[in-house]
Amino acid sequence: MKELLHLFAQIALLRRGPQDLPASGLLLALTVAAYLGVNTLVSAVFPPAKNWPPQLLVDVGLMLAWNAGLLRLVGRSERTLQTTTAVFGYQLMLAPLLVTSQWLAQRVHGDSTWEAPLAFLALVLLVWLIAANSRILSAALEWSITASVALVILQTFIGELLRLALFVHSKS
Repeated sequence: MKELLHLFAQIALLRRGPQDLPASGLLLALTVAAYLGVNTLVSAVFPPAKNWPPQLLVDVGLMLAWNAGLLRLVGRSERTLQTTTAVFGYQLMLAPLLVTSQWLAQRVHGDSTWEAPLAFLALVLLVWLIAANSRILSAALEWSITASVALVILQTFIGELLRLALFVHSKS
């Protein structure tokens, strides 16, 4: 287990890729469960949004569907298990930082002293997520990093639109 977490950390640090993971449905299921567990634990302590549980489930569903659909579309469905495991694995490693930063941003909203540093932190995290996910997609698709960045940005945009469509009523 320690070796697997180390590998996920290496993927998050852009040093390894999905090709370094075994193609295992069980590993994907365990990684998704760990991702859900870590996010649930951290979100219970530092709630990132009022309705975070259904948003987390939508995010998981979108990540699963996006990766499976994209790899099937480009004729590389045999890479779905490794690619999706890598995506959930690196995000598992970053989840505590991501959730806590969202929680902090809510807590300091309106405080000009902390809003700018937290906005910078959010930007750094977003760039890191895009870089790691793009590197994974580039390896899986054998596409350029530029095309992979565009796909990750598109996925992020679709995710935000989906959250707005499904959860806009709960903002008030």
